[in-house]
Amino acid sequence: MEQSAGDTAMNDGPLAEARAAPRFTLLIRSAKLIAPQGQFLCVIRDVSATGISLRGFHPLPDGDPLLLELQTGDRLPIERVWSRGLDSGYRFATPVEVGDVISETGEYPKRPLRLDLDLPLDLRWSGERIEADLVNLSQHGARIECAQFLAIRQPLWLMSDRLPEIEAKVRWRDGNRYGLTFDTTFNLREFALLAARLQCPRLLVEQPQG
Repeated sequence: MEQSAGDTAMNDGPLAEARAAPRFTLLIRSAKLIAPQGQFLCVIRDVSATGISLRGFHPLPDGDPLLLELQTGDRLPIERVWSRGLDSGYRFATPVEVGDVISETGEYPKRPLRLDLDLPLDLRWSGERIEADLVNLSQHGARIECAQFLAIRQPLWLMSDRLPEIEAKVRWRDGNRYGLTFDTTFNLREFALLAARLQCPRLLVEQPQG
């Protein structure tokens, strides 16, 4: 990894000691910020043993507690120190192994980031329409709960006034829980903006330039 000598992130105010900590620039490493307002997508810009800087696709929410979830599922308690437009800097609330953050080494393998949601919706196919509940959502698929039996590989549409219409297929089932894969996936920016719109629309009201 490349050490970011010119980056002043985490050098403000109470984190002046971070100047002595080697910083490493990461290349578009996506993560999930868990805040009191919900769960939001971001990109890790650089990291050191003392803290981390994140860029959002909209201003990132503040609050307490804050957790940063990596693609391994590991969750790191963090505290915001500064914010400038789409960029924010945080200190780690507990010690971390910076090498594990950089390599994303954890107990579980990396997987696509999922947003935990509780959203009623309808499923439509072949003239039928039934109620279901959205449990979580990723760029590539979703988990739902539905009282009606659905067949594996069954095509259907997700319908909600809070979501775009999404064409999907049933990938797996476990009782009344089903895993869906989308025919057309979200890119990271689309997914991040959808997450904000579903959970905290005020974050989208004033988008900073640049």
